[in-house]
Amino acid sequence: MDSGIKRPTDGFQLTVTFQYYRDLPTSMAFYENVLGFKLAIDQGWSKIYLIEGHSHIGLVDNSRGMQKWAEAKTCQVCLRVQDVDAWYRWVRQEGVSGLTELRDNKELGIRAFAFLDPEGYQIEVQTADEGR
Repeated sequence: MDSGIKRPTDGFQLTVTFQYYRDLPTSMAFYENVLGFKLAIDQGWSKIYLIEGHSHIGLVDNSRGMQKWAEAKTCQVCLRVQDVDAWYRWVRQEGVSGLTELRDNKELGIRAFAFLDPEGYQIEVQTADEGR
């Protein structure tokens, strides 16, 4: 069915992936101090951090957001960096939980590791093999 209405083509101003937290201040400190993200938009019970470019992550107080905190986490934040080894040394020093070994995945063409944020969301940090 063609109603004549077309999808807007003026692009998106930013993207935000929202995650829900029971202890917002602890999670904020983690994203600011361990990952170095800068608070871009402070909405009170929702904090939006700039990752890079137009990519953002939103930390939402579980008691106020559209979704609710859940024990089982079904998403992963993946950060592609130039020097995954340096990032591995940094987060290991910071004592993050759930830290995996640094590994090469030939099938995907990456070198990567993962760890957990304070409430169990998995964060993967990776570098692409040359030419990928």
